[in-house]
Amino acid sequence: MTATTPAGRPAIPDDRVELPPGTAAADPRFVNDDLLPVPVERRRWTTYNFAALWVGMAHNIPSWLLASGLVALGMDWKQAVLTIALANVIVLLPMLLTGHAGPKYGIPFPVLARASFGLRGANLPALIRAGVACAWFGIQTWIGGQGIFILLDKVFGGWAEAARVGGQPWTLWLCFVLFWILELAIIYRGMEALRRFENWAAPFVIVGALVLLVWIAVKAGGFGPLLDQPSKLGWGADFWPVFFPSLMGMIAFWSTLSLNIPDFTRFGAGQRAQIWGQTLGLPTTMTLFALLSVLVTSGSQAVYGAPVWDPVALAAKADNVFGLLFALVTVLVATISVNIAANVVSPAYDLANLAPKIVNFRTGALITGVVGVVIMPWKLTETPELYIFTWLGLVGGLLGTVAGILIADYWIVRRTVLDLPGLYRPDGPYWYAGGWNPAAVLAFAVGGVLAVGGSHSAPGKGPFPEDGLVPFLRPLADYGWAVGLVASLLLYTVLMAGRRKSDAP
Repeated sequence: MTATTPAGRPAIPDDRVELPPGTAAADPRFVNDDLLPVPVERRRWTTYNFAALWVGMAHNIPSWLLASGLVALGMDWKQAVLTIALANVIVLLPMLLTGHAGPKYGIPFPVLARASFGLRGANLPALIRAGVACAWFGIQTWIGGQGIFILLDKVFGGWAEAARVGGQPWTLWLCFVLFWILELAIIYRGMEALRRFENWAAPFVIVGALVLLVWIAVKAGGFGPLLDQPSKLGWGADFWPVFFPSLMGMIAFWSTLSLNIPDFTRFGAGQRAQIWGQTLGLPTTMTLFALLSVLVTSGSQAVYGAPVWDPVALAAKADNVFGLLFALVTVLVATISVNIAANVVSPAYDLANLAPKIVNFRTGALITGVVGVVIMPWKLTETPELYIFTWLGLVGGLLGTVAGILIADYWIVRRTVLDLPGLYRPDGPYWYAGGWNPAAVLAFAVGGVLAVGGSHSAPGKGPFPEDGLVPFLRPLADYGWAVGLVASLLLYTVLMAGRRKSDAP
């Protein structure tokens, strides 16, 4: 005989919570089918599903560029791998903390943010996260389309000589558009299609990266030349000014997912699945992929006299059609794998949260695709300095600030206990002042200024003043993610100290 709760609903054997029937308000400003909690029977993702998700997301061209970019900045392979491994161990902690709400309540990131920012205020972190994701979607799609263009040009010839439109060959734009359509077609089929795609894409991309490593090792005459490329920075005074902003940049790369990881963990079969899946999938995969990247980049330096930090450009040097086609498919799968998971799922939910009555998950995904093209973000990957220090540093500071507030609210203020129906009701405990929580807004403003106010660029290397936007904050700029997270966490906790530990009924 099945056990039941006093209300007559089936009892759930762990701490997972369902929305009681009829308890969610029908207010279209805050509710649609995509924002409601996932029913327990549909929370089926296992440890393997989460690990495969991370393997698929970690093995992509921009994360390859992270590691190879550090080599281009002067690090040797040991320094680059150390930097990336440490960053991913650090970012795993907020990933697990914010991910906890997913299996327990079945809610996406923008709904979780309502507990701290308010039902209306949640649109602030949601739109920041959506804007970042749209930019990343454009970057990834451009890189993927560019990769297809370069490799097809090697296979068929003449593509690079095609008539130019907007400064680029029309064949490049064709590759870009076709790749864009393919990505949106997959995500339009929903989260279950994404889960199935990630399950087989993850091992395929690993094989592709290993093949590239073996190929460059054979070209270099063995693994020795890949390991003996010296550091241009050493371990002294020249190393640390590069290490700390690089570390923050590496953290910032996945700080986006440390906010919206509930978008995925809400489908988890339990806490064990998301904790072990993420722990096995994120730091290990990123570290191993970083090792592959720096070894291949070091090998390219040994073979070609200069480091080739773009894997597509390196793969284009293959001298047989089979190798080129294999590289083409690997680039295609790797880029789709990360882009639809990391950069379409989140803004689709975030935009749905902004206007639930007119925007659902699929509509949000299409809007993301359009915005990602319109903002033309490919300029951000032109140099390692602009990519790692400017783009990732600025993004990391703001997203770290939001993460600090979410963690403080869920773990310190509420001790993981939420009023689930109240997250959808304007007359509930998360309405605060007109739908906004002043404490969260103030903590975000202060943390954000401290995190990014000192942003600076070397002369001719970026958009910021050499002395920083706010000169006296310049020393904090290299630690933006950590500064934003700690400052907002502490301030929010203090401001909310007078409230009840839980809003549970």
